[in-house]
Amino acid sequence: MLLAYGGGSVKRNGVYDELTGILKAEGKTVTEFTGIMSNPTCAKVREGAKLARESNIDFILAVGGGSVIDCCKIVSAQAKLDDDIWDYEYAQRKIPAEFIPMGAVVTAFGTGAEMNNGAVIIYQEKKLKSALWGAFYDFAVLDPEYTMSMPMRQVISGAFDTLSHCMETYFGSPKEDNLSDEINEAVMRDVIRNIRATLKNPEDKFARSELVWASAMGENGVLKIGEATDFQRHMMERQLGAYTDCNHGMGLSALHTAYYRYIVAKGADKFAKFAERVWGIDPSGKNEMELANAGIDALAAFIKEIGMPSNFRELGIPADLPWKEIADSVTLTPGGYGHLTHEDVLKIFEACK
Repeated sequence: MLLAYGGGSVKRNGVYDELTGILKAEGKTVTEFTGIMSNPTCAKVREGAKLARESNIDFILAVGGGSVIDCCKIVSAQAKLDDDIWDYEYAQRKIPAEFIPMGAVVTAFGTGAEMNNGAVIIYQEKKLKSALWGAFYDFAVLDPEYTMSMPMRQVISGAFDTLSHCMETYFGSPKEDNLSDEINEAVMRDVIRNIRATLKNPEDKFARSELVWASAMGENGVLKIGEATDFQRHMMERQLGAYTDCNHGMGLSALHTAYYRYIVAKGADKFAKFAERVWGIDPSGKNEMELANAGIDALAAFIKEIGMPSNFRELGIPADLPWKEIADSVTLTPGGYGHLTHEDVLKIFEACK
């Protein structure tokens, strides 16, 4: 079997010793695939697939967060393909149908990667950070105990990614009240409450367990039932990440407020519901647009409260990047209110500086 992980954190926090002890006791032959980076690349996928083929791997166990899990989903598929998986999916328009079976032990939460078969991979030569489709996991272990040694900055970044997934789903259609949105509102409130609780007491295992569960809910498909989603920020952050290798959750926090201020007039009714139902803002004396903007203000204040970047300068992104080139490479999504053009994307990038 292939035991996959990133850096040395799984050894420092004891997860590695626990897992290898279990595998040894069961008589498993283990090949290690290490060094999976925070933004996994096509080159790393090819490395893992080559190792899997040469070692006759019959099972992959991914131990880590979304990056490790995403990389392994694609390794699982690439190991069974003769063609390069990027060309197979994007040029030939095919989806893999054969995989090495997989499992995941989640040690860093937020992406919800263990809940689906999508992965985000960087093709460095093409300067693209895009989705590929790989294997579903046969099982995933979500034990909050395994996340307790995460650096707090990573904890909050991951939790904000969960909140972003929820908002990306919420600000789509239908605009009418519906069960999926009402569940989503509860998940968003839970994430906000437990980010605050975790910052107040990093050892609060109940708060941590709620964030782990919320992360899974954000990407297990339940909130998306009957929904046409937005996910335009994720497309923008992907290309920002392709050019800068920035942290995913932090890239999202730097984009969200500017994007919502840009599109709020197109979805003021939904933003007003967001303000009242998620942030608890009193609608008294406010018209719909005032209430909508108050909700965005609350989100902006929360981003600052939890120490996440609210613009590119705070994220450490240089101002002199080829912004038009980046904007033109962003995939435009049809599900949200924005219906952006690449010129709109460029204007939002400029507002984030």
